[in-house]
Amino acid sequence: MEYSSSELMIVNAARLLKDGDVVFVGVGQPNLACNLAKRTHAPNLVMIYEAGVIGAEPARLPLSIGDPTLVSGALSVVSMYDIFALYLQRGNVDVGFLGGAQIDRYGNINATIIGGDYEHPKVRLPGSGGAQEIAAWANRCYIMTPHQKRRFPEQVDFLTSAGYLDGKERRKQAGLRGQGPVVVVTDLGLLEPDENGELMLTALHPGKTVEMAKENTGWDLKIAPHLRTTAPVSEQELRILREELDPTGIYLKGGA
Repeated sequence: MEYSSSELMIVNAARLLKDGDVVFVGVGQPNLACNLAKRTHAPNLVMIYEAGVIGAEPARLPLSIGDPTLVSGALSVVSMYDIFALYLQRGNVDVGFLGGAQIDRYGNINATIIGGDYEHPKVRLPGSGGAQEIAAWANRCYIMTPHQKRRFPEQVDFLTSAGYLDGKERRKQAGLRGQGPVVVVTDLGLLEPDENGELMLTALHPGKTVEMAKENTGWDLKIAPHLRTTAPVSEQELRILREELDPTGIYLKGGA
């Protein structure tokens, strides 16, 4: 059974969600992961979208945080201010799903600039959006990104969203209530923080190797003593992704 690296990441990210979780859903691949989880093992997943929709029950894959399909059948529709102030910052969001151009050894995320300084970067990226708040206040965070050396530098070029800063104690000192990134899902495996917040390889996807993960990481990647292998992608998961959620390939088309 063949599948793309994008599909591999989406399926493994979806599996992390628990039935009944309240999840702050982003667009793109996290959107697919959350909707896949809801249609498989987590039917009671409560999906919150940044535009102000709580308990979304989309009949089709929403294309943005303001897609009209999110409103029909939702539990509530409130202002963006209420979403952040009364739900996220008060600790009512279990999971935040994030991505980024760079993730460093302590799970810090850069989605702002690559190279140079802020005024004169080599590349200017979209920026934070709500990710900075989600990283700070969601009870736990998951990150999705392809496992490439340029995406995993030892230190990010710009700190857009806080992981563990330079260690778990520093995150506490900064007053960030949320737990921080607990899993980074890549197309090679899973990275999880050690006791100090440094990301280490804890699981490999079938057919992937430790050498592949080390070669594609910008620091000396630690390996968990008991390295796991993730379960293979199932035909049901792929069918739902391809036929029900993204049949026209809006997010999956051409996924490497």
